[in-house]
Amino acid sequence: MPQKGFKLMIGDIITVTVDRPLGSYHPEYKDMYYPINYGYVEGIMAPDGEEQDVYILGVDKPVKSFTGKIIAIVHRKDDVEEKWVVCPEDKFFTKVEIKEQINFQEKYFQSEVEI
Repeated sequence: MPQKGFKLMIGDIITVTVDRPLGSYHPEYKDMYYPINYGYVEGIMAPDGEEQDVYILGVDKPVKSFTGKIIAIVHRKDDVEEKWVVCPEDKFFTKVEIKEQINFQEKYFQSEVEI
């Protein structure tokens, strides 16, 4: 677990707890389908006061947890949150591919992807 003041960066390896597996729906917004696994990093608090949210790319089945590398950060211009994007260590996604895969949720925000 990172120490206080430690900042994770693109390329770092993290473990994600998946609370919205591929094929599930958002608990509040019942029409929001998750075409990818989505979760959070335990113990790392995001600016919204919740644990850091993470999109998981490159995993084509529902999982409960996943360890992979951070390949991008999604900055939301109209929200306090930023999301991390993680994938298996042996995979790579372009900025366009990342945007396409996270559009199911990011289409509601003004966001940009940093790789």
